[in-house]
Amino acid sequence: MLVVGISGLELTAEERDWLHHPAVSGVIVFKRNFASRAQVADLCADIRATAPRPQLLCVDQEGGRVQRFRDGYSELPPLEGFGRLYAADPDAALALAHEHAWLMASEIRATGLDLSFAPVVDLGRGNLAIGNRAFDADPAIVAAFTRAYVAGMHEAGMAATLKHFPGHGSVLEDTHFDDAVDRRPLAELQALDLVPFAAGIEAGAAAVMMAHVKYPAVAPEPAGYSPRWIREILRRDMGFGGIVFSDDIGMAAAESAGGVKARIDAHLDAGCDVVLVCAPALVPDSLRAVEDRPEPPALLLAPLHGRGELAWETLLADARYDGTRAALRRLEQGNA
Repeated sequence: MLVVGISGLELTAEERDWLHHPAVSGVIVFKRNFASRAQVADLCADIRATAPRPQLLCVDQEGGRVQRFRDGYSELPPLEGFGRLYAADPDAALALAHEHAWLMASEIRATGLDLSFAPVVDLGRGNLAIGNRAFDADPAIVAAFTRAYVAGMHEAGMAATLKHFPGHGSVLEDTHFDDAVDRRPLAELQALDLVPFAAGIEAGAAAVMMAHVKYPAVAPEPAGYSPRWIREILRRDMGFGGIVFSDDIGMAAAESAGGVKARIDAHLDAGCDVVLVCAPALVPDSLRAVEDRPEPPALLLAPLHGRGELAWETLLADARYDGTRAALRRLEQGNA
């Protein structure tokens, strides 16, 4: 099961062929695929019309520096600002985080996509890749925000994806560029980093994205390649029954498994349901890599598809929309 990236503002002939491959069940959209609200909506409609089966259309629209769509969309502040507000007014912070989630998810659903990979529930403890993408350093506070954020996304008809399991926030390295190793024992991870994931699972999050981080005191391989982390800890011990995504196989820390086929096989054999292939250059090799694997179940990703119809006209006419945008601007100004 693959979710793949495409190269530009429109589908190429080769990318149209990819959508007919039985292993391709979704497309992830990036800044390179965005020119305007109308253009990306047309792109999404074209993907759906081209593919012979339903496609999961995804994006990373967290807010802050990870916001792929900007022109015509709300400026979403990074999650760290909610943690600061929590110190002064916990109830207000949690309520506003809920509204941030609703606003983000509503705009993405109105555009025609199903899913934004959110929320980040890593602890804010200095990781270079996470930084201000995290709510807070305190696991109990992050857990409270996780419950609020998942509820806000659900209200907008979007499933939630908890990332990056089992916690990427407490090591320094950015796995886009380097290997990352967290040497703490499982008991410490359970007492800290896993707490927000447990809260999100209890709140009904339908997906989890794995971290390309090694935890050698628990398992020898990075978490996304680890049956111990996925099949035993996440599924058996924590009771998670939803969809497990790998992180992008093009990241530097993913290369520890070997070439493209080795990475895909390692993820799927460990228990991942979906492998993210974000770089279009890696897609042809990825498709060849799965030729010897059984076709994925047709309805496996159905729980992640958007629920209900939402048009931009309806959203823009909702007083809640303007009120939420104004409240988030005030939060950003207060954190400036």
